Amino acid sequence: MNLRQIEVFRAVMLAGSVTDAARLLHVSQPGVSRMLGHIELQLGLRLFERSRGKLRPTPEAQALFAEVEQVYRGVQRIDDRARELKEGGGPTLRVLASPSTALETVPRVLSQLAGRFPAAKIYLETQLVREIVERLVRHEADIAISTLPIEHTLLTSEVVGSWAMVCVFAAGHAFEARRTVSARDVLMQPLIAFSPDTPQGRLIADWCREHRLEPNTQIEVRAGQAACAFAAAGAGVAIVDDLTARAWYGGKLAYRPLQKSAVYQAYAVHNANFPPSVLAQAFVGQVKAAFKAPRRPAAA
Repeated sequence: MNLRQIEVFRAVMLAGSVTDAARLLHVSQPGVSRMLGHIELQLGLRLFERSRGKLRPTPEAQALFAEVEQVYRGVQRIDDRARELKEGGGPTLRVLASPSTALETVPRVLSQLAGRFPAAKIYLETQLVREIVERLVRHEADIAISTLPIEHTLLTSEVVGSWAMVCVFAAGHAFEARRTVSARDVLMQPLIAFSPDTPQGRLIADWCREHRLEPNTQIEVRAGQAACAFAAAGAGVAIVDDLTARAWYGGKLAYRPLQKSAVYQAYAVHNANFPPSVLAQAFVGQVKAAFKAPRRPAAA
Protein backbone atom coordinates (compact mmCIF):
# COMPACT_ATOMS: atom_id res chain seq x y z
CA MET A 1 0.00 0.00 0.00
CA ASN A 2 1.28 3.44 -0.87
CA LEU A 3 0.68 6.53 1.26
CA ARG A 4 -2.39 7.60 -0.74
CA GLN A 5 -3.96 4.16 -0.33
CA ILE A 6 -3.18 4.27 3.39
CA GLU A 7 -4.86 7.68 3.64
CA VAL A 8 -8.01 6.46 1.85
CA PHE A 9 -8.24 3.22 3.84
CA ARG A 10 -7.79 5.12 7.11
CA ALA A 11 -10.46 7.66 6.16
CA VAL A 12 -12.96 4.88 5.38
CA MET A 13 -12.20 3.15 8.66
CA LEU A 14 -12.69 6.36 10.61
CA ALA A 15 -15.76 7.59 8.72
CA GLY A 16 -17.59 4.28 8.33
CA SER A 17 -18.83 5.00 4.81
CA VAL A 18 -17.46 5.92 1.41
CA THR A 19 -19.54 9.11 1.33
CA ASP A 20 -18.24 10.40 4.65
CA ALA A 21 -14.68 9.32 3.80
CA ALA A 22 -14.89 11.34 0.57
CA ARG A 23 -16.03 14.39 2.53
CA LEU A 24 -13.17 13.87 4.99
CA LEU A 25 -10.64 13.74 2.13
CA HIS A 26 -12.35 16.45 0.03
CA VAL A 27 -12.50 14.13 -3.00
CA SER A 28 -15.27 12.47 -5.01
CA GLN A 29 -17.15 9.45 -3.73
CA PRO A 30 -16.48 7.37 -6.89
CA GLY A 31 -12.76 8.05 -6.50
CA VAL A 32 -12.78 6.64 -2.96
CA SER A 33 -14.82 3.61 -4.08
CA ARG A 34 -12.39 2.86 -6.91
CA MET A 35 -9.39 3.24 -4.63
CA LEU A 36 -10.96 0.96 -2.01
CA GLY A 37 -11.68 -1.68 -4.61
CA HIS A 38 -8.14 -1.44 -5.93
CA ILE A 39 -6.73 -1.86 -2.39
CA GLU A 40 -8.79 -5.01 -1.80
CA LEU A 41 -7.79 -6.41 -5.21
CA GLN A 42 -4.13 -5.64 -4.66
CA LEU A 43 -4.07 -7.19 -1.19
CA GLY A 44 -6.30 -10.12 -2.08
CA LEU A 45 -8.38 -9.44 1.04
CA ARG A 46 -11.99 -8.52 1.64
CA LEU A 47 -11.72 -5.54 3.95
CA PHE A 48 -15.35 -4.46 4.30
CA GLU A 49 -18.84 -5.91 4.33
CA ARG A 50 -21.23 -3.61 2.46
CA SER A 51 -24.71 -3.06 3.91
CA ARG A 52 -27.16 -0.20 3.25
CA GLY A 53 -24.50 2.32 2.39
CA LYS A 54 -22.38 1.47 5.44
CA LEU A 55 -19.14 -0.42 5.55
CA ARG A 56 -18.43 -2.94 8.28
CA PRO A 57 -14.70 -3.65 8.60
CA THR A 58 -13.67 -7.29 8.60
CA PRO A 59 -11.25 -8.64 11.23
CA GLU A 60 -8.53 -8.40 8.57
CA ALA A 61 -9.33 -4.70 8.12
CA GLN A 62 -9.13 -4.11 11.88
CA ALA A 63 -5.72 -5.80 12.02
CA LEU A 64 -4.50 -3.78 9.04
CA PHE A 65 -5.83 -0.57 10.56
CA ALA A 66 -3.69 -1.05 13.68
CA GLU A 67 -0.59 -1.14 11.47
CA VAL A 68 -1.79 1.75 9.32
CA GLU A 69 -2.23 3.94 12.39
CA GLN A 70 1.44 3.43 13.25
CA VAL A 71 2.49 4.47 9.75
CA TYR A 72 0.12 7.44 9.80
CA ARG A 73 1.52 8.66 13.11
CA GLY A 74 5.01 8.41 11.63
CA VAL A 75 3.99 10.50 8.62
CA GLN A 76 2.36 13.03 10.91
CA ARG A 77 5.59 13.31 12.92
CA ILE A 78 7.51 13.99 9.70
CA ASP A 79 5.02 16.68 8.71
CA ASP A 80 5.10 18.24 12.17
CA ARG A 81 8.88 18.27 12.25
CA ALA A 82 9.13 19.73 8.75
CA ARG A 83 6.74 22.51 9.74
CA GLU A 84 8.73 23.22 12.89
CA LEU A 85 11.96 23.47 10.87
CA LYS A 86 10.29 25.75 8.32
CA GLU A 87 9.06 28.01 11.13
CA GLY A 88 12.46 28.04 12.80
CA GLY A 89 11.44 25.77 15.67
CA GLY A 90 14.04 24.67 18.18
CA PRO A 91 14.80 21.21 19.55
CA THR A 92 12.01 19.00 20.85
CA LEU A 93 11.80 16.67 23.83
CA ARG A 94 9.01 14.10 24.06
CA VAL A 95 8.79 12.73 27.61
CA LEU A 96 6.75 9.86 29.03
CA ALA A 97 6.38 9.47 32.79
CA SER A 98 4.88 7.01 35.25
CA PRO A 99 1.83 8.55 36.95
CA SER A 100 3.52 9.21 40.29
CA THR A 101 6.55 10.95 38.76
CA ALA A 102 4.28 13.03 36.51
CA LEU A 103 2.54 14.61 39.51
CA GLU A 104 5.41 16.78 40.70
CA THR A 105 8.97 15.58 40.02
CA VAL A 106 8.97 15.48 36.21
CA PRO A 107 6.88 18.67 35.70
CA ARG A 108 9.18 20.57 38.06
CA VAL A 109 12.27 19.38 36.18
CA LEU A 110 10.73 20.17 32.79
CA SER A 111 9.82 23.66 33.99
CA GLN A 112 13.44 24.25 34.92
CA LEU A 113 14.57 22.80 31.59
CA ALA A 114 12.25 25.13 29.68
CA GLY A 115 14.01 28.04 31.34
CA ARG A 116 17.42 26.73 30.29
CA PHE A 117 16.31 26.02 26.70
CA PRO A 118 13.76 28.73 25.82
CA ALA A 119 13.58 27.67 22.14
CA ALA A 120 12.78 24.05 22.94
CA LYS A 121 9.40 22.38 22.48
CA ILE A 122 8.59 20.04 25.37
CA TYR A 123 5.84 17.41 25.44
CA LEU A 124 4.83 15.32 28.46
CA GLU A 125 2.46 12.36 28.66
CA THR A 126 1.57 10.13 31.60
CA GLN A 127 1.69 6.45 30.68
CA LEU A 128 1.75 3.02 32.32
CA VAL A 129 4.74 0.73 31.73
CA ARG A 130 3.20 -1.23 28.85
CA GLU A 131 2.42 1.95 26.93
CA ILE A 132 5.85 3.38 27.75
CA VAL A 133 7.53 0.35 26.18
CA GLU A 134 5.37 0.50 23.05
CA ARG A 135 5.90 4.22 22.52
CA LEU A 136 9.66 4.06 23.03
CA VAL A 137 10.06 1.03 20.75
CA ARG A 138 8.19 2.91 17.99
CA HIS A 139 10.29 5.99 18.79
CA GLU A 140 7.18 8.04 19.50
CA ALA A 141 8.93 9.47 22.55
CA ASP A 142 12.52 10.40 23.35
CA ILE A 143 12.82 9.51 27.01
CA ALA A 144 10.70 8.02 29.79
CA ILE A 145 10.87 8.13 33.57
CA SER A 146 9.52 4.90 35.03
CA THR A 147 9.04 3.84 38.65
CA LEU A 148 9.23 0.19 37.56
CA PRO A 149 12.13 -1.61 35.85
CA ILE A 150 11.75 -2.09 32.09
CA GLU A 151 13.54 -4.86 30.23
CA HIS A 152 13.40 -4.87 26.44
CA THR A 153 16.07 -5.65 23.86
CA LEU A 154 15.51 -2.32 22.08
CA LEU A 155 15.49 -0.17 25.22
CA THR A 156 18.21 1.08 27.55
CA SER A 157 17.63 2.01 31.21
CA GLU A 158 19.60 3.81 33.87
CA VAL A 159 18.77 4.44 37.52
CA VAL A 160 17.92 8.07 38.27
CA GLY A 161 16.66 7.87 41.84
CA SER A 162 14.69 5.92 44.40
CA TRP A 163 11.30 5.95 46.08
CA ALA A 164 9.50 4.13 48.89
CA MET A 165 6.03 3.43 50.21
CA VAL A 166 4.65 5.70 52.97
CA CYS A 167 1.50 5.93 55.05
CA VAL A 168 -0.76 8.91 54.33
CA PHE A 169 -3.47 10.24 56.63
CA ALA A 170 -5.44 13.38 57.36
CA ALA A 171 -3.51 16.24 58.97
CA GLY A 172 -3.95 16.10 62.74
CA HIS A 173 -4.10 12.29 62.87
CA ALA A 174 -2.29 10.61 65.79
CA PHE A 175 0.30 9.24 63.36
CA GLU A 176 1.53 12.80 62.81
CA ALA A 177 3.31 12.64 66.18
CA ARG A 178 5.41 9.65 65.07
CA ARG A 179 8.59 9.50 62.98
CA THR A 180 7.66 6.19 61.34
CA VAL A 181 4.63 3.90 61.19
CA SER A 182 4.67 0.10 61.43
CA ALA A 183 2.67 -2.41 59.42
CA ARG A 184 0.67 -3.35 62.52
CA ASP A 185 -0.09 0.34 63.16
CA VAL A 186 -1.53 0.61 59.67
CA LEU A 187 -3.61 -2.59 59.90
CA MET A 188 -5.21 -1.40 63.15
CA GLN A 189 -6.61 1.71 61.43
CA PRO A 190 -9.53 2.12 59.01
CA LEU A 191 -7.65 1.37 55.81
CA ILE A 192 -8.22 2.62 52.29
CA ALA A 193 -7.51 -0.57 50.38
CA PHE A 194 -5.96 -1.12 46.96
CA SER A 195 -6.91 -3.71 44.37
CA PRO A 196 -5.07 -7.02 44.95
CA ASP A 197 -3.10 -6.71 41.68
CA THR A 198 -1.45 -3.40 42.68
CA PRO A 199 1.88 -3.12 44.56
CA GLN A 200 0.06 -1.65 47.57
CA GLY A 201 -2.54 -4.41 47.49
CA ARG A 202 0.15 -7.10 47.46
CA LEU A 203 2.07 -5.37 50.27
CA ILE A 204 -1.01 -5.16 52.50
CA ALA A 205 -1.87 -8.82 51.77
CA ASP A 206 1.65 -9.80 52.89
CA TRP A 207 1.23 -7.78 56.09
CA CYS A 208 -2.11 -9.46 56.83
CA ARG A 209 -0.56 -12.92 56.49
CA GLU A 210 2.47 -11.94 58.59
CA HIS A 211 0.50 -10.37 61.44
CA ARG A 212 -2.64 -12.54 61.11
CA LEU A 213 -4.84 -9.47 61.02
CA GLU A 214 -7.75 -8.51 58.84
CA PRO A 215 -7.84 -4.76 58.14
CA ASN A 216 -10.97 -2.65 58.44
CA THR A 217 -11.52 -1.73 54.80
CA GLN A 218 -14.62 -0.14 53.32
CA ILE A 219 -13.13 1.83 50.42
CA GLU A 220 -10.98 0.39 47.64
CA VAL A 221 -9.04 2.32 44.98
CA ARG A 222 -6.52 1.66 42.22
CA ALA A 223 -4.65 4.99 42.16
CA GLY A 224 -2.48 6.69 44.75
CA GLN A 225 -4.07 10.08 44.07
CA ALA A 226 -7.51 8.70 44.90
CA ALA A 227 -6.14 7.13 48.09
CA CYS A 228 -4.64 10.49 49.12
CA ALA A 229 -7.93 12.25 48.46
CA PHE A 230 -9.82 9.81 50.68
CA ALA A 231 -7.16 10.01 53.39
CA ALA A 232 -7.21 13.83 53.33
CA ALA A 233 -11.00 13.67 53.74
CA GLY A 234 -10.58 11.58 56.89
CA ALA A 235 -11.81 8.26 55.44
CA GLY A 236 -8.81 6.33 56.81
CA VAL A 237 -5.12 5.80 56.24
CA ALA A 238 -3.55 4.52 53.03
CA ILE A 239 -0.27 3.23 51.64
CA VAL A 240 1.06 5.15 48.62
CA ASP A 241 4.43 5.89 47.07
CA ASP A 242 6.25 8.89 48.53
CA LEU A 243 6.31 10.63 45.13
CA THR A 244 2.51 10.82 45.16
CA ALA A 245 2.41 11.80 48.84
CA ARG A 246 4.89 14.65 48.35
CA ALA A 247 2.93 15.98 45.39
CA TRP A 248 -0.21 16.48 47.49
CA TYR A 249 -0.75 20.15 48.31
CA GLY A 250 -3.22 22.02 50.49
CA GLY A 251 -2.27 21.14 54.07
CA LYS A 252 -5.00 18.50 54.51
CA LEU A 253 -2.71 15.48 54.17
CA ALA A 254 0.31 14.24 56.12
CA TYR A 255 2.48 11.17 55.71
CA ARG A 256 5.13 9.17 57.52
CA PRO A 257 7.70 6.59 56.33
CA LEU A 258 6.97 2.93 56.95
CA GLN A 259 9.21 0.95 59.28
CA LYS A 260 11.45 -1.49 57.38
CA SER A 261 10.10 -0.18 54.09
CA ALA A 262 11.69 -1.47 50.89
CA VAL A 263 13.35 1.08 48.62
CA TYR A 264 12.54 0.96 44.91
CA GLN A 265 14.39 2.51 41.99
CA ALA A 266 13.24 4.94 39.30
CA TYR A 267 14.66 4.70 35.79
CA ALA A 268 15.28 6.83 32.72
CA VAL A 269 14.57 4.73 29.62
CA HIS A 270 15.21 5.42 25.94
CA ASN A 271 15.39 3.58 22.62
CA ALA A 272 18.88 2.09 22.26
CA ASN A 273 18.91 2.87 18.52
CA PHE A 274 18.42 6.60 19.11
CA PRO A 275 21.05 8.14 21.44
CA PRO A 276 19.62 10.84 23.74
CA SER A 277 19.87 14.39 22.47
CA VAL A 278 21.62 17.13 24.43
CA LEU A 279 18.19 18.19 25.66
CA ALA A 280 17.32 14.66 26.80
CA GLN A 281 20.67 14.28 28.56
CA ALA A 282 20.12 17.57 30.39
CA PHE A 283 16.65 16.36 31.41
CA VAL A 284 17.99 13.09 32.84
CA GLY A 285 20.70 14.96 34.74
CA GLN A 286 18.14 17.26 36.33
CA VAL A 287 15.86 14.32 37.22
CA LYS A 288 18.77 12.72 39.07
CA ALA A 289 19.40 15.99 40.91
CA ALA A 290 15.71 16.25 41.81
CA PHE A 291 15.71 12.79 43.38
CA LYS A 292 18.85 13.63 45.37
CA ALA A 293 17.53 16.98 46.63
CA PRO A 294 16.20 17.20 50.20
CA ARG A 295 12.57 16.21 50.28
CA ARG A 296 9.71 18.15 51.82
CA PRO A 297 8.91 17.46 55.46
CA ALA A 298 6.63 14.50 56.11
CA ALA A 299 3.83 16.82 57.22
CA ALA A 300 2.38 18.17 54.02
